[in-house]
Order: sequence, then C-alpha cells, then structure tokens
Amino acid sequence: MQGFANKAALATTISTRKATFYSRSRSTLWTKGETSKNFINVHDIFIDCDHDSIIYLGKPDGPTCHTGADTCYYTSVFDLLKDQQVEENRQALTTLYSLESTISQRKAELASADGKPSWTKRLLLDDKLLCSKIREEADELCRTIEEKEDNARTASEMADVLYHAMVLLALKDVKIEDVQEILRKRFTQSGIEEKKSRTIKQSS
Repeated sequence: MQGFANKAALATTISTRKATFYSRSRSTLWTKGETSKNFINVHDIFIDCDHDSIIYLGKPDGPTCHTGADTCYYTSVFDLLKDQQVEENRQALTTLYSLESTISQRKAELASADGKPSWTKRLLLDDKLLCSKIREEADELCRTIEEKEDNARTASEMADVLYHAMVLLALKDVKIEDVQEILRKRFTQSGIEEKKSRTIKQSS
C-alpha cells in the first residue's frame, strides 16, 4: 500500500513497530489497522538515496487493502487496456468496499467520540430511523418503475438503498464480503430452488 508519512508518523512507526501514516485530509496520524485490526507489523524501514521516500517492510495481520486484497496494487495497466469491462467490475467492488470502510470509520468514531457529526453516525445510533429510511428508499426505488421515471433517477434511488442497507450491515457487524459469498453460492442454483430450500429449513 502507499501512504503519506511525516516525521511524527515515522517516529511512531519506529517506536511501536506498527505502520503509521499522516492523514493530510484530517491533519492527524493514523495507524494502519486501527479500525480493521489488520495492522502491519514493521520489521525494517528503508529510506531512498534522496531521503524523500520510505518503505515500511512488515507482515500484515490481515488483508492490506480495504478491498480485502493482499495488496493495493492488484490492477494491471495491461489488463485494463485489454479488458475495460474487468476494470469496471473491479471499480464497482472497490466503491462498495470504500463505502464500507467509511461507514466502519464513522462507527469507530462513535466509540471514541472523535470526528464531526454525520448522517451515518445518526443512523448508527437510531435503529428505528435507519429501518424507516431503508423502507422509504426501497419504496422510492420501486416508484421509479411505477411512475416510469428515467434511469438516472433509478440509479440515484438504488444508491440510497445501498448506502442505508450497508449502514445496517455495519451496525450488525456483517461484512459486504459475507453478502457476496452468499450470492456466489446462489449462482449454482435457481432462485426457485434456493427459496424452496429456505422454506424447508424454516419448517424443520
């Protein structure tokens, strides 16, 4: 992965042996893994000949990238040139993982009383408000069919449904990868068979 580091970040990394960086947007230090627990345990640090670039050499406790990949550098430029559709699919997944990461950060801020007030935090603190918003947004999505609204409106309403549903997932400590795994398993059977299996499990 790549991050920005100042002297304080480097000093913290040296003392704690946890890869630490400096957030220019929030003007504060941050340690990789402080939210996800996927810390990078630093074994050595290398500086280039001009002393303007640093490499932290370490072993991660889990995935390095917020997408769940071992590395953030998993996209080949040559693959992009050969198959644009592959990149569009990756971009869609990365967007969901980025949203999940942001929501998780807001959830962590609730416990530490850090950060600014946000709509996400308000939803996380109010189950009834969250559920009412999911129902409201789902109804508005259906209305784009009933009222024959344009595709841009449908996409916008679907974005609202996804966002609020992912806040609920975060509240329940369910990862988007858990949802994707269930969907992948369902690819091998028809929807009718899958619903029948759920009915049998519930009745037994």
